[in-house]
Amino acid sequence: MTTPTIIHVEDVSKRFVMHKDKSIKERILNFSRARKHQDDFWALKDISLDITMGTTVGLVGHNGSGKSTLLKVVGGIIQPTTGNVSRRGRMAALLELGAGFHPDLTGRENVYLNSAILGLSRSETDRYFDEIVDFSGIEDFIDTQVKFYSSGMYVRLAFAVAVHVDPDLLLVDEVLAVGDEPFQRKCMAKIAQFQAEGRTIVLVSHSAEQVGALCDRVVVLEHGEMLHDGDPAQALRVLRGSFSDEAVRHEEKLEAEGRPEHHVVEVPQVTVTASDQDTDGIIAPRADIHVSVQYEVLETIEPWLIGVALETAVGNVVYRMTTRELGETLPLQPGTYELNVTFKNHNLGGGSYSVSVGLAYESGATILVVNPAATFEVADYGIGRGAIRLDVESSVKRIAAARAAGIS
Repeated sequence: MTTPTIIHVEDVSKRFVMHKDKSIKERILNFSRARKHQDDFWALKDISLDITMGTTVGLVGHNGSGKSTLLKVVGGIIQPTTGNVSRRGRMAALLELGAGFHPDLTGRENVYLNSAILGLSRSETDRYFDEIVDFSGIEDFIDTQVKFYSSGMYVRLAFAVAVHVDPDLLLVDEVLAVGDEPFQRKCMAKIAQFQAEGRTIVLVSHSAEQVGALCDRVVVLEHGEMLHDGDPAQALRVLRGSFSDEAVRHEEKLEAEGRPEHHVVEVPQVTVTASDQDTDGIIAPRADIHVSVQYEVLETIEPWLIGVALETAVGNVVYRMTTRELGETLPLQPGTYELNVTFKNHNLGGGSYSVSVGLAYESGATILVVNPAATFEVADYGIGRGAIRLDVESSVKRIAAARAAGIS
């Protein structure tokens, strides 16, 4: 049996009009030439996707890529310029800090107001009220006007309301980045519970770790267009590639304008090899991993260092170190050089990894970051999963006889 679709997005585009006039007076004076004083900005361009029930979908991309716009279109907050969006089931949304809250009302009053907006009756809100307040952890301030709340208190109460209205669909836009660590863990646990219950979640986040941990599908957007829709690990590789492409375009733009970006050091090549790998380049367990960083010093430079990091496919750092920690002194004079680092008898778990390289002055200022600089694959071990491999032993033993009370 096919899983029903909860969100259907068909050829959706969204245009915003940007006015060049700096004041109402200028707009009135230029009314007859209005088109010359405005530009069209297409935040979304022909986006189509179906989201089935019970999935957790991440929307990622650089700033201005259209993630939040797409989430608001899905949530019905803004209407698309062209195309159609259809949804089913009860929806709850956390699209921006304090959305749906009235600053002059107390936290208690806003709980009832927000619950009503999300479709709960007063009697249903009465039934959930104590749970909402307990989850938010702001019992002492529940009868205070929310305009006196901190950003963390806003998020606590808004998230508590959203997850207690029994939604079939939860939309979340970056607000989980606000709030202290214990509350973030509580939110992640609640989302995990929602996933176990088969609810649908659409999440916008800049955290690769969060996206990799929560999502079973990721959509990558760039300049309003969809670059990828599918596997999270592959999506985050595409995302990193889009960041690199953006940097290249930025440099090309500067060069076209006659002001090229200046680097005192360049990294033309980073390679990864191993003492034991198959014909496809997949690295065997316990092999030595060799990372070679070729770099070119273009002019005399102040004391500096190179950082090398191994990261998982979703961007979590497994291990990082710098040449200063390794006791290596880097050359200051122009020339082409090579840094070789060997990770002896690696304990990495099976899967895809990347190498990132960062160059910085010893004073701390960044020179250049290349991420990812190279990728590699480690063979599966067959026992357990994770970013590292541990030698594990196990046993089963009887510590007591079963109690007689109805146990056979």
